[in-house]
Amino acid sequence: MALAGRGARGWGQGLASPGTATAAGSRAVCGRRFLLCLYLVGFLDLFGVSMVVPLLNLHVKSLGASPIVAGVVGSSYGILQLFSSTFVGCWSDVVGRRSSLLVCILFSALGYLLLGVSTNVFLFILARIPVGIFKHTLSISRALLSDLVAEKERPQVLGQFNTASGVGFILGPMVGGYLTELDGGFYLTALICCSVFLLNAGLVWLLPWRETKLKDKDGTENGRSMSQKHASVLGKSDCAPHEATTPPAVGKPERAPQKPWVEVVSALGDMKSLIFSAMWDIFLVRLLMAVAVMLYYSNFVLALEERFGVRPKTTGYLISYSSALGALAGFAVGPILRLYKHSSHMVLLHSSVLTCMLLLLYSTAGTMTMVVFSSTLLSFSTNIGRTCITDLQLSVGGAQASGTVIGMGQSVTAMGRIIAPLLSGVAQEVSPCGPPSLGTVLALVAIFIMSLNKPHSAGDGSEKRKSE
Repeated sequence: MALAGRGARGWGQGLASPGTATAAGSRAVCGRRFLLCLYLVGFLDLFGVSMVVPLLNLHVKSLGASPIVAGVVGSSYGILQLFSSTFVGCWSDVVGRRSSLLVCILFSALGYLLLGVSTNVFLFILARIPVGIFKHTLSISRALLSDLVAEKERPQVLGQFNTASGVGFILGPMVGGYLTELDGGFYLTALICCSVFLLNAGLVWLLPWRETKLKDKDGTENGRSMSQKHASVLGKSDCAPHEATTPPAVGKPERAPQKPWVEVVSALGDMKSLIFSAMWDIFLVRLLMAVAVMLYYSNFVLALEERFGVRPKTTGYLISYSSALGALAGFAVGPILRLYKHSSHMVLLHSSVLTCMLLLLYSTAGTMTMVVFSSTLLSFSTNIGRTCITDLQLSVGGAQASGTVIGMGQSVTAMGRIIAPLLSGVAQEVSPCGPPSLGTVLALVAIFIMSLNKPHSAGDGSEKRKSE
């Protein structure tokens, strides 16, 4: 694993002394341990969340909320995520990963604590606010991973992180379903989720930050002035990959540090032109593919019951099976990218084509065998595509603002969570196969956009790799 790329690259040149080689090996071990700890953070995060999320609708209705109120409360989370993802990601670029990660985990724990004592609709809504604003721990963890590894290793590491998180998402509902059968089961589940987040906060606090040298050369924590980052690009950490670094401007005085919120606004202004000129196609593809996949899942249980008479319990087993395969797909990202010579754009294009074909196959399937077959491959293609589009965002957007770029991607996904239920409701009026059929059309549009913008989207990453 190419951790602490800048230092490791320097040590690999010429004749290294035994002491230097030992130091390099020690840093590699520490870096690997740091990655494993981050994988555990991702696992615990989704394990805790997935214990509670499937029970939210049942609980809010048990508090006396009407279906309309329950729907509004459910949508509020996506709306808060839509507006907060980019700001929190940018804020993590400014104040540093460690501080922002701890704050997000602790506020999320507060939200689930409030949920664990919510005995009326008002407390339930109040509990969703801190979670909607600050539940960006996975995004910040991905940004931190992009800081630590070289560009070629990034998709593989992100895929493994997604696998660890996915395992948590598989196990969480099982534990939550068991606990909810007990007296006051929902409240117990929410409080356990809060405890899991507190455990995660302790883990982040105890991570070996110093050993992985997540600090600038002058000893300050990663996250110095954003204006300085855009000037010297990667002052973020000593572990930044060599490919992502550029020499600081000579003879230009550094600007004085400003208040964090001023730096966040300034950084977002700097990123505006990049997002709307160089990355619009990537974010549009992400939105279209996200909505397409969400349309597939939106009425999955109902559609199988209407089309094939499959009971919800059996459908639940099928969903768990698909989720497990999707989690394992993270291990395949590295070998697939090596096969494609590290072209994330081509992997994303081909995985999107496969997703489109499988959505069409599912929409027209006449037997449950074809449904199981399409679901099996869909879990694989969608997880590969999700990892590759994140890597593509970072390649084009630049590592100097990885938190902002990943946060913007999460905002786009949150927008999809708002749009998909509306489109699904309209399409379902036509046919149970309406939502996935509409998803097929949206995936086709995404493939068309990727085909037209291939050189532009993949340019930065491919140029870097050619220069190596």
